[in-house]
Amino acid sequence: MRGLGTISALGAGGAAALLLVAAARPSALAQTSPGLWEISGLPNAGTAVRQCVANTALLARVEHSGLACKQVVISDTATTTVIDYTCTNGGFGHSKLTLLTPRSLRIETQGISANYPFKYVIQARRIGECTAH
Repeated sequence: MRGLGTISALGAGGAAALLLVAAARPSALAQTSPGLWEISGLPNAGTAVRQCVANTALLARVEHSGLACKQVVISDTATTTVIDYTCTNGGFGHSKLTLLTPRSLRIETQGISANYPFKYVIQARRIGECTAH
């Protein structure tokens, strides 16, 4: 698994980009907020990883964080969003994000990373504020 970099949806557009991200956010993630998220259950990680997240939909591609990827929402209900994504390096994934509470997500993800298959279930929990960049 690649090292986790800062997951960020904000670029040069700043506030305008944030508004566009909010408008395009899947229904199941509409109750979640950007901030500091703790991710538990990552393969080869001895402890939980804390990550500053500007857009919770990007948690769908935690295996490919920091890479240029295109995400497509496959299905979306009030509590579950399924996202497929492909990355420019040839990696791809399929993730199901289940809203447990507005501060807690269960993420089932699988795909190909660095030419190897991956499949795991992780828990993401919002634990506070941060400056996403």
